Amino acid sequence: MFKLNKKVAVITGGASGIGLEISRLFARQGATVHIFELNIDLAEREADLINANGGKAFCHKVDVSKQADVKRKIDKINTIQPINILVNNAGIAHIGTAETTTEEDLDRIYSVNIKGVYNCIHCVLPHMIDNGGGVIINMASIAATVGIPDRFAYSVSKGAIFTMTLSVAKDFLKDGIRCNSISPARVHTPFVDGFLKKTYPGQEKEMFDKLSKTQPIGRMAKPEEIAGLAVYLASDEASFITGADYLIDGGFVKLNN
Repeated sequence: MFKLNKKVAVITGGASGIGLEISRLFARQGATVHIFELNIDLAEREADLINANGGKAFCHKVDVSKQADVKRKIDKINTIQPINILVNNAGIAHIGTAETTTEEDLDRIYSVNIKGVYNCIHCVLPHMIDNGGGVIINMASIAATVGIPDRFAYSVSKGAIFTMTLSVAKDFLKDGIRCNSISPARVHTPFVDGFLKKTYPGQEKEMFDKLSKTQPIGRMAKPEEIAGLAVYLASDEASFITGADYLIDGGFVKLNN
């Protein structure tokens, strides 16, 4: 089950954290993976490892905030093989309230987390329509639907992803295109470790435990667990699912009371 044989997937931010695990698992399930990354050295290294382990991966230096860059790469890939799957995973974080967030902060978040996702969807849709359908998976967050302290700009961007998913699912249902989103709570990635080291030097373990326990299940998610959900949503077994947001949050939204 959940095989992606003969599928071609574009995964943004696919060389680190959650995106890397999605790239690895998609490749193991039979997909040809195209990794979009700004850090091309990192992308090349991870693509080489996927290929060395029997998968099939290619990497592309892409700035998702630049539509011309995105279009050029997507058009080229689709010319070689029709694109079946797009995973909009690339994103950046920001800490701050509406008072402390600057205009520059908001513009930076918008350019990647909102415009970047729009650019990829906008550029892949004509190809998916011509190809007879496809799957789009957007990485949202629990921050899209519940209040998270000091995450004003980030929450705004993920709320946009949540509603963007519904709009795309509605508008392109007739074209055989499914669009869903995934909303994780805290996930243990290198970003979290870097954040704790920078923000709480000398208190990393204490703060890691504290953040882990905000999930009722008592720990952070593993990137592999998010990747497993993404594989399911991309597979033919999920062919009846569109316009849905999937919480993967250890009970954070429903059980924190």
